[in-house]
Amino acid sequence: MTTYEAVIGLEIHAELMTASKMFCGCRVVDSVTAPPNSAVCPVCLGMPGMLPVINERALAFAVRVALALNCTIQPHNVFARKSYFYPDLPKGYQISQYELPLGRNGWLDITLDSGKKKRVAIRRVHLEEDTGKLTHTTGGTLVDYNRSGVPLLEIVSEPQLDSAEEVYAYAVSLRQILRYLGVNSGDLEKGVLRIEPNISVRPAGEKALGTRTEVKNLNSFRALAAATAFELERQAAILAAGGEVVQETRGWQEDRRETFSQRSKEEAEDYRYFPEPDLPPLQLDEAWIAALRADLPELPGTRRARYQAQFGLSAYDAAQLSEERSVAEWFDAAVAAGGEPKTVANWVINTLFALLNETGQTLDEAALSPDGLVALLRLVEDGTISHSAGREVLAAMFATGRSAEEIVAEKGLAQISDEDALLGAIRDVLASNPDAVAAYRGGKEGLLGWFVGQLMQATRGKANPQLANRLLREELAKGE
Repeated sequence: MTTYEAVIGLEIHAELMTASKMFCGCRVVDSVTAPPNSAVCPVCLGMPGMLPVINERALAFAVRVALALNCTIQPHNVFARKSYFYPDLPKGYQISQYELPLGRNGWLDITLDSGKKKRVAIRRVHLEEDTGKLTHTTGGTLVDYNRSGVPLLEIVSEPQLDSAEEVYAYAVSLRQILRYLGVNSGDLEKGVLRIEPNISVRPAGEKALGTRTEVKNLNSFRALAAATAFELERQAAILAAGGEVVQETRGWQEDRRETFSQRSKEEAEDYRYFPEPDLPPLQLDEAWIAALRADLPELPGTRRARYQAQFGLSAYDAAQLSEERSVAEWFDAAVAAGGEPKTVANWVINTLFALLNETGQTLDEAALSPDGLVALLRLVEDGTISHSAGREVLAAMFATGRSAEEIVAEKGLAQISDEDALLGAIRDVLASNPDAVAAYRGGKEGLLGWFVGQLMQATRGKANPQLANRLLREELAKGE
């Protein structure tokens, strides 16, 4: 049997988080919650004679993304008309970019679950306007033009992905960068980020590309991976049976876990691209581009590598801490405040994340500050409170915003670390349990834990465990 290999490229459309639309002054609203057609004007409704004006903030956002994806920025670029006729496109054409986009020839490094790394080339990054939104009902199709004209960034990879796993990793990594840059929320369910794989298969070893299909209607990463895997199997089965794959756009049916045909797939010439006559060519200032480059945050991949090299964190911990920019910056602030990196990482990942999950809060919303966590960790480190008491204090700090010192004093959680005070309590415990003392001295050294428990009970859990263990051993050894 012939073995087939996958060739996959991704087109990702990201709505940019600007206050107004791409070519008019209409506000950008939530397409899910806003009343239909409540944020529209003659420009985004495609009325005759209306003139577009470029949104500078959208342009800056797009350049930031292109820079973060290692693209070459083209200072001279041109908007074009992309003609097609569909109810969600009132003008009958979309203002987009084609021959002269903002960015070309970039790349994104991805890491698979196995630890394997791969560099995926990015063909182009360009700006365009979004279309309206269609809702199909039993009574007909409804059109909401609130989304029409929203700034949309398209990111096109080269066809270099060869599995559903790679597609998933690429999409997740790209979404993370968009969120780090603050240009897109990454909410697939709301449609502000739309990922469309172009999938083909070919006999292993061949150089020519197979016939591709594009899959739409994917509103989660899980659906993206499942649809890609299904389509690869479907195409391979067609070729193995001697058939031909049809170039088309396909949708994803979640309940049946399969793709289905929607329409034939257009080629570039079908769109009849030509320069947009109502917009002059853009000439980007090199100093402006340099300023945008200098303003880029430390990106996730760089941050992960730094956490491992500088702080000795594991790959897992580094990935967890760098997943969200706000968390990474919070962690960095805690380290800058004097926190030991591995200790801070453990408390953030194992304790603080649980509190955030329970409350549904983000770190930006939480009352706990990086300085506050470091102050708490110092109390644990110097033995003022136990590790378990520290978790209790952290929960109280998280809920109230109060300092660790206040909570420890109020709850009486300070450990007894004074040797004389502990020795008195230890001698009382030993005097009250002569049989157990004799058994320990007779060789049953496992009873030490029992003595610690008795001491904790006598001190209401306030005995410093490390000091208590040492003093108990010393006292029990005296009678041997």
